[in-house]
Amino acid sequence: MKFRTSLLFALLVSLCVSLGATPAGAARSEASNADRKIVSLSPTATEMLFAIGAGDQVVAVDEQSNYPTDAPVTDLSGIDVNAEAIAGYKADLVVAQDDTAKGALDALGIKLLVLPAANRLSETYAQLRKLGKATGHVDEAAAVVKKMTADLAGLRAEVPDSSSKPRTFYELDDTLYSATSKTFIGQLLRQAGFRNIADAAAEEGSGYPQLSSEYVVDANPAVIFLADTKCCGQTAATVAQRPGFDTIAAVTKGHVVTLDDDVASRWGPRVVELFRELVRANQAL
Repeated sequence: MKFRTSLLFALLVSLCVSLGATPAGAARSEASNADRKIVSLSPTATEMLFAIGAGDQVVAVDEQSNYPTDAPVTDLSGIDVNAEAIAGYKADLVVAQDDTAKGALDALGIKLLVLPAANRLSETYAQLRKLGKATGHVDEAAAVVKKMTADLAGLRAEVPDSSSKPRTFYELDDTLYSATSKTFIGQLLRQAGFRNIADAAAEEGSGYPQLSSEYVVDANPAVIFLADTKCCGQTAATVAQRPGFDTIAAVTKGHVVTLDDDVASRWGPRVVELFRELVRANQAL
């Protein structure tokens, strides 16, 4: 009897497979993933979802997801997550940067996919592939990764070949926080051919030191990148007005580069745009 029951179960599973059905408890198929309704609570994830062709599945995004322009922006917060509000969008998948809302979402039967801030480009590519699988857009995600890889490789080939790498200061906000070579942006700076002045100031384990005005002036960077043009209203003119900054090479020679805060703070497909800005700044020296 036990043998007949096991045989019957095996035949049923075989029939399900032959008919294209999924046994209970098995992973969702790529086709069913393509039917998912998604809420994105991460601006970077939102950009990734639209880049891989899953935009039509996105029913709501958080208040900071301002790109692309056709993303369905709401007042949802990616920090103070309201699971009940998310449930109102009939979503069955939420993409976020952390798992703080996991318990509340689990209770509502909503799957959570966590995509934390990337520390290197390989993690960006892995997240794109993961989203491709979760949304039924595996091939499209692979194509985006392939194009990003090729575009970045092409830009690296344009980096000036110099044994003395120019010093740079990458400004995150107007209180002079910066990013070392241990960080995502720091690695891009290194690949663009720069020597990062923040490295020598970083405490062990800290990738985001706060520099002093005196430190930046003494380091005399050849290029200053401003990733705080929107948040803090910084420009080449405001930098030149800071005490002592009018003596810095980047200021006197016109190499203060203003960046789009959003592009500079995200690790999605538009990282190619950011890297292009870094390389062009090096070429302009």
